Amino acid sequence: MEPFKNLLNAGLVRGAATHLRRAEPRFDADGFVRHATRGLDALEMKARAMQIADALERTLPEPFDAAAAVLEAALAPVEAPMEAPGDADAEAADTAAGLTLSEGATDRDKTVTTATSVLDAGLKGWILWPVGEFIARRGLHEPGRALQALHALTQRFTAEFAIRPFIAAHPNFVFATLERWTADPSAHVRRLVSEGSRPRLPWGLQLKALVADPSPTLPLLRALQDDASEYVRRSVANHLNDIAKDHPHLVAEWVERHLADAPPARRALLRHASRTLIKQGDARILAAWGQGARLRGEATLVVKPARIALGGAVTLTLTLRSTSTKPQALAIDYVVHHVKADGRTSPKVFKGWQLTLAPRETRTLVKRHAVRPITTRTYYAGKHRVVVQVNGQAAAEGVFQLRV
Repeated sequence: MEPFKNLLNAGLVRGAATHLRRAEPRFDADGFVRHATRGLDALEMKARAMQIADALERTLPEPFDAAAAVLEAALAPVEAPMEAPGDADAEAADTAAGLTLSEGATDRDKTVTTATSVLDAGLKGWILWPVGEFIARRGLHEPGRALQALHALTQRFTAEFAIRPFIAAHPNFVFATLERWTADPSAHVRRLVSEGSRPRLPWGLQLKALVADPSPTLPLLRALQDDASEYVRRSVANHLNDIAKDHPHLVAEWVERHLADAPPARRALLRHASRTLIKQGDARILAAWGQGARLRGEATLVVKPARIALGGAVTLTLTLRSTSTKPQALAIDYVVHHVKADGRTSPKVFKGWQLTLAPRETRTLVKRHAVRPITTRTYYAGKHRVVVQVNGQAAAEGVFQLRV
């Protein structure tokens, strides 16, 4: 698999230079390419974007309005958004960039292979990340003109990163604009309303004021939660899930209020918005989904093999035995207590099953859990406890030994 950072590469820079010169014949295309590509291959992805933005600052016209006009004239025609996929839960990659990053590795691979192609129609895709960074830097003190440019940019890629400094610096002005944009004809723009104002957007500037008090965004989410586009609704779900991490009661209230008589599309949105609280076993959110009751019966968990090396996997076999005369709606997750360097453990919740257990039914569920090296976690040898949660309550557990 080609490294993700190669989405921003020298070929893309040269293609951008061609379109910027087309839009403004006096543009220093050679200087832009020289500054943007110096040592580019040695940089990681965000550093590449920042260096290309530096090159834009060196070579675009000094008045921001003139620079924005060049960028807008160099843009490709608008394309329809790619609708969001099914219930993916890749939180670190659940931002969007024309394509949603949450589409998973297959679609990211496709993007990598196409990113080096010539931008025949104009600027679009990943080259617009540094363009958005330029707008955020140079246009911060001209928010009206800058938001006009971001309105155009987001329809060819995304402006969710670039709009965040404006929210922090000019909240009243930006939120008034976002309110108007909830009715914009473009799904790209409507999605930006939600995605750009997420309190904890992955890769983006954290909006500390909205982490503390998300109330300014709630009217926007109400306006968009029944949007015709799944692309927009998916962002609303992720935004609500962000809020749940700091204000679980607000999202529990939201689900209680909006779930009753909800059409299927809204139910799907609310379910995705509930995912963190469901994993945490939040009693209120589980009750809203009819999954708040304790298991009536018993659960047993078998973890095999008892010992694995890093890179291996264990098989979790869960057996449920109902003692109830009524069906039971169950949300089942499992928690792996990873050993830390100091010998303590850190819990991580993983998605399990959603099911209805019939009266007096015995059901066996099997899941393979791999323990592979990843960049976001360091594994340590020792006893790892696995706890199964049924409707948010511990119901069974097992252990395995990890050798590193």
